[in-house]
Amino acid sequence: MNKIPKKIKRNWRKQGEAPDYRFSLANERTYLAWIRTALALLAGAIGLDQLTPELANPQIRYALSVFLCVCSGLLAIFAYRRWAANESSMRHNKTLSYTSFIKVISSIVFIFSGVVILAVFL
Repeated sequence: MNKIPKKIKRNWRKQGEAPDYRFSLANERTYLAWIRTALALLAGAIGLDQLTPELANPQIRYALSVFLCVCSGLLAIFAYRRWAANESSMRHNKTLSYTSFIKVISSIVFIFSGVVILAVFL
């Protein structure tokens, strides 16, 4: 049996030089803002499902709530990955990478708003 050797990945937190703490704290504040947004989406999902039984039929309400929950979880994962990538870039004195995910989030919120408007008025 031919075993493929595992590549041992060093912990990125121990690589490079520690960045100025002000930049690390700013990166952490940005991470916390993303997490706050994820929590707001989760609260919206719970509120939509539990507090608005007359909004639309139950299947639409349930689908919208599940969609918001999934978006909340994905946003939390994205927040951590972005925080870690920025922290690693700062430790290695590299430029920070920017993401087009913000466009995706904006588009999803716009589409979701349209769906909610349709659910309310139809």
